[in-house]
Amino acid sequence: MRVIAPQWNGVTCVTEHLCVEAADQVEKAIILYESALSFVDESVGKVQNKPRITFCSSAECFGAFGFRAPAKAKTVGLSGIVVGPDGWDKHILRHEIIHHLQSEQLGIIRQWLSPPWFKEGMAYYLSDDTRSLAEPFKSYRDKFALWYRQVGKEHVWEAAKKL
Repeated sequence: MRVIAPQWNGVTCVTEHLCVEAADQVEKAIILYESALSFVDESVGKVQNKPRITFCSSAECFGAFGFRAPAKAKTVGLSGIVVGPDGWDKHILRHEIIHHLQSEQLGIIRQWLSPPWFKEGMAYYLSDDTRSLAEPFKSYRDKFALWYRQVGKEHVWEAAKKL
């Protein structure tokens, strides 16, 4: 409920799809949002319903949504995305929008029940996140990359439904 109505957590929604804790960060949030959404639309698949993203500038804000470090951002099905103070990064936002797209394409339950190597591997690999990852996330990204090369972009969602 907190993600659906973020205003109750002391944030301001500047559009239907973008909320911020700190008013002086609106422009930065807009640029990150639009850039990440465009990247996912072009590189992964078209997002049908733009997610509401709440950008927190403090750990207190992120905590008000029930999240804490080491998480940098969290996607809650199709309800929205909450970005923590350390999550204001293009790769992290792309990663979370990919989770949103997974829920759109597979349904929330199927996305939630999908193998971790698919769910997280896709988000790390297709977000173009080149960071060195700790295990098990490195293995998830590697396994997804291999699977993705085998099924191809045009068949990814139909193949994913069979996992």
